[in-house]
Amino acid sequence: MAKGLGCLAVVVVIAIIAVVAFAGTYNHLVALQQAVDAQWAQVENVYQRRADLIPNLVATVQGAANFEKSVLVEVTQARASVGQVQVGAKDLPNDPQAFARFEQAQNQLTSALSRLLVVVERYPDIKANANFQTLQAQLEGTENRITVERGRYNERAQDYNTALLKFPTNFLGRVFGFKEKAYFKAQPGSERAPQVEFNFGSPAPATPSAPASPR
Repeated sequence: MAKGLGCLAVVVVIAIIAVVAFAGTYNHLVALQQAVDAQWAQVENVYQRRADLIPNLVATVQGAANFEKSVLVEVTQARASVGQVQVGAKDLPNDPQAFARFEQAQNQLTSALSRLLVVVERYPDIKANANFQTLQAQLEGTENRITVERGRYNERAQDYNTALLKFPTNFLGRVFGFKEKAYFKAQPGSERAPQVEFNFGSPAPATPSAPASPR
């Protein structure tokens, strides 16, 4: 009888240890997942801030005479594309394909804005506009913030993914539906500094030199 009770006590202790270990692993995954979700919200915030700046930026620039309208159309269309892929953005880190579409749309908007700012260099009146200067400073600050928040998101996602893939946590994660988080990737060529070439049109014709005076 005593031997039976002793075996039962051992089984109970083992069961308690297993439950505690199980709960600890589960809670650890939940905490890591929450950290990723919180950082993803920060990424969404800075991207939304950029999107909110664009209408005022376009309105300020398009008032300039002879400004390249195709550049403004490109920016406007890129912003609209971003809005289309942001539907259900909260779950994007769990869907690699949707995440890739989101990142591609944001990268296209980044490129369109970069081209707009290059074109503005040809218009001194716009560059001197106080409202444009303010918007440009806010946009540059937001772009820097986007880079920072994307980097922090990747760090949180790496911590979560690493824990999720470890044995035996991977079995528990599979049972409860935990999924790997997608990462932001650097754009091709981002390791090289951009080369900006300004084309101000054909060079002015050379002024013919005056004929030499006869001696």
